[in-house]
Amino acid sequence: MPATKVQRFKEMSLIEHLRELRSRLFKASVAIVIGTVAAWGFYPQIFDLLSQPVNVIVEQAQSNGRDVRLVLGGVADAFVLQIKVSVVTSMLVTSPIWIYQLWRFITPGLYRKEKLRAYLFASVATPLFVSGAVLAYIFLPIGLQLLFGFTPLGVGNYVPVDRYLSFFLRMVLVFGISFLTPLFIVMLNIFDMLEAKAITSRWRLVVLITFAFSAIATPTGDPVNMTLLAAPVLLLISAATFIAWLNDKRRARKRKDDPVLGLSDDEASPEPKPSAE
Repeated sequence: MPATKVQRFKEMSLIEHLRELRSRLFKASVAIVIGTVAAWGFYPQIFDLLSQPVNVIVEQAQSNGRDVRLVLGGVADAFVLQIKVSVVTSMLVTSPIWIYQLWRFITPGLYRKEKLRAYLFASVATPLFVSGAVLAYIFLPIGLQLLFGFTPLGVGNYVPVDRYLSFFLRMVLVFGISFLTPLFIVMLNIFDMLEAKAITSRWRLVVLITFAFSAIATPTGDPVNMTLLAAPVLLLISAATFIAWLNDKRRARKRKDDPVLGLSDDEASPEPKPSAE
């Protein structure tokens, strides 16, 4: 009988694993380099998109007599900034390619059921993360307006562009990762590591932790921005808890129908009934 993919993967030597990893990393690196070159050509449009939230606040601040603007402090800062923006854009745009290469390196060692669960995780994680990132982009001007509002009249607030981009990326990552929390709840439940009642019995603690994380993660920590992040995350956690509850009910019915599945680890399975002859 021919060996399965899993068997072939486990029988590969260390050198063969390293060669496979090198091949996947090389293909991923080529995609990122090509994406960086392409993003370099569209740098003005990309930078306009990234700076749009702060440009709105800058115009409002200047109309109120405050001098707020993005600045570059060094001779080579403009060149370094363009490289950073191009590389980050390439990482985002080419993410399906390098994630696929990583996936192709891992999947030979997974069984069919594990692959289906991983495919489910990946297919749901992407839109959730994108939704969180879009929400961060929409509400970013609110946080910026509050922060720039503390600038006294007659005082210039010159923000280095690299610091603004770091602030922008942190907001996007925080919102995106926060939206992945419900997915981890569902996956832990699927792997029978977390029950829905463990969440519902501690719902006050879940709400407290969510708001505390939102207060720390958001740039200002004010009630408005904190609620803008905490409210959708709590809704997603509620939906994930409901899915986990349905899965727990299904698992309980299955264990009830099969007495062996309902036994604990230290219980012996019942003897099979002798067949009538």
